[in-house]
This record gives sequence, structure tokens and C-alpha cells, in this order.
Amino acid sequence: MADSSASITIRRPDDWHLHLRDGAVMQGVLPFTARQFARAIVMPNLSPPIVRVVDALAYRGRIVAALPEGVELTPLMTAYLTDHSDADELAAGFADGVFTAAKLYPAHATTGSAHGVTDIRAIYPVLERMQAIGMPLLVHGEVTQPDIDIFDREAVFIERILRPLLSDLPGLKLVFEHITTAEAVAFVDGAGANVAATITPQHLHINRNAMLVGGIRPHAYCLPVAKREKHRLALRKAATSGSDRYFLGTDSAPHAVSAKESACGCAGIFNAPFALESYAAVFEEEGALDRLEGFASEHGPRFYGLPLNPGTITLERSDHDVPAVIDANGTPIVPFHAGETLRWRLR
Repeated sequence: MADSSASITIRRPDDWHLHLRDGAVMQGVLPFTARQFARAIVMPNLSPPIVRVVDALAYRGRIVAALPEGVELTPLMTAYLTDHSDADELAAGFADGVFTAAKLYPAHATTGSAHGVTDIRAIYPVLERMQAIGMPLLVHGEVTQPDIDIFDREAVFIERILRPLLSDLPGLKLVFEHITTAEAVAFVDGAGANVAATITPQHLHINRNAMLVGGIRPHAYCLPVAKREKHRLALRKAATSGSDRYFLGTDSAPHAVSAKESACGCAGIFNAPFALESYAAVFEEEGALDRLEGFASEHGPRFYGLPLNPGTITLERSDHDVPAVIDANGTPIVPFHAGETLRWRLR
């Protein structure tokens, strides 16, 4: 990484957790990711979800067709796991390079998870095949039982689901996505080299006060929800530690303003427009700008067994204001950091 007081140049990074949606909204949000990242793990929670190879091929084709002329982004497709997922279908898609990974949504845990897994034991034959072929499992790590407080659902998931799962399948390659708690950091740190985690920019910047102080603030609401300050600090320590077990995954999740500002506002934060600038602010505050390249550009590819990207991107120190609303091809969406001033700008 080249570093000066005025700019930072790093190897071109990847986004290892991204929601692009589909149709006009996808066309509107895609350029924000493509200008920063070389590759992106694309989430499969469309309606209907991406469960078959043919679904992933069609979706990948729509993404590539929507890229602006002269702009390159490699979408890495994922399979949506259900109680009825076919191990042969997943293995064939993985062998052919269509599926990079498979995504576990506990049923009804978050946006687009209605078709998710109701009982982890129901998909053990699929997970056993994934372990055998080295196909990564991407996990939304929350239990959904109504008696469990929403702020405890990640910690409970670790004890009830993840620890037993990895005890039964110790060789399973697993990414604990968008972790939000000190318990998740401790779990990843104590697991084997086959376990890693992604961390979003919002969970490094905000705690639960952002949603609840001064009124209900729906644009700070995502799932898993932001937790107490002690958890935010644990995440910042993990992300900036230099450990190759942690890497960049924005979980950028666009929703129209009307869908967020409603009686039942959707979960998701649209951070794609200024993702790298947001991460850079955290790494600077933690005195760890020299570790940003590893987190953003190196740890993820190495975990997935992919080559590092050629080329570089440069962030320059330049204060700029984040707009209150972004027009995503006709859909107004509030971006993360709306109305704030960021200190870094992508050149």
C-alpha cells in the first residue's frame, strides 16, 4: 500500500457481501459498486430466490448487461439454501464456476428470507457435500425464535447453531457474515482457519443509539441490528487488527425511501456509494491505515482461493458532503452517512 498524508493507494478491493436487487434498481445501484470493487459476492435473496444454476446464470447475465460501458465488475454468484436444496445441483454449479458459495438464511431472519432454512439438520446432507468439495457456506447468523431478544440473536446463534455445526463438520469452509458482536469476534478468533467473517462499514461506525436516540431512525436499521458500544469497539479492533480472518463485506442493501420510512420499515443500509471512504475513516481513526489493504483487498481472495486483483485504487484526503438522497434509476434511496462530511474521497 502506498501511503501519504494526502492519499492512499491500495490494490483494487472486492466486496464479499452485496445486495444488488434486480431490474431498474439494480441498474441504478450497480455503478457505485463497480467504480470501487473488482469482484462482488452477490446475495441470492431475490423473489423468487436464486436456488438453481440456471437462476444464477440468468441473474449474472442481467448484472453484466447492466454494467456501464467500459466498467468492469465480476459478479460472484451464490445459491440460496432451502430445506429442499439439492446437493448435486450445488456441487455441479460449484464445479462449473457458476456458484462461488451458498448462503444460509434462517427462515424469516431478514429481508427475503421467507424461503430460508427452518432447521439446520434438514440440510446436513448438502453441507456435508459442501465440506467435501470445499464450497464455502455464507451464514446469516441469527436465531429467529420470538422469545429471543433481537439484540441477543447473534450470540445465541453461535451457541445453538454454529458451534454444533462445526463440531459435526469441522472441515466446512464458513464465512460468518456481517458480524455485530464481541461474541462473534471471539468465536472467529477461536475457530480454525476454515472460518472467517465479513464486517460492514455501518457496524464499525454506529451502535444501537443511532436507531433509537432522538426518535426512531429507520435509515440506521439493518439486520443484524447494531448493538451496544462495546460490540462496535470489538468489531473495530478485529477489522483493523491485520488478522486475515476478517475482510470487507459491505452488506449494502438498497431500499426506496418509502420502504424505509413506513410503519414496518425494511432492514438494510445502502452504503455502496461511499463504502471505501467509510472504511478508510475507521482505519484512520484506529491508526491502522496500513492495514486497510489487507482487509479490503487481500484477506478475502485468499480465503476464497482466488487471485489478488491487478490494478489499484486511490483514496485522497478531500472533505466532501454525502447527499441526503441518491436517485437509483428513478428510485430515491438514502445512503449511509447521508448529510455527513467524509474525509476521504475515491479519486
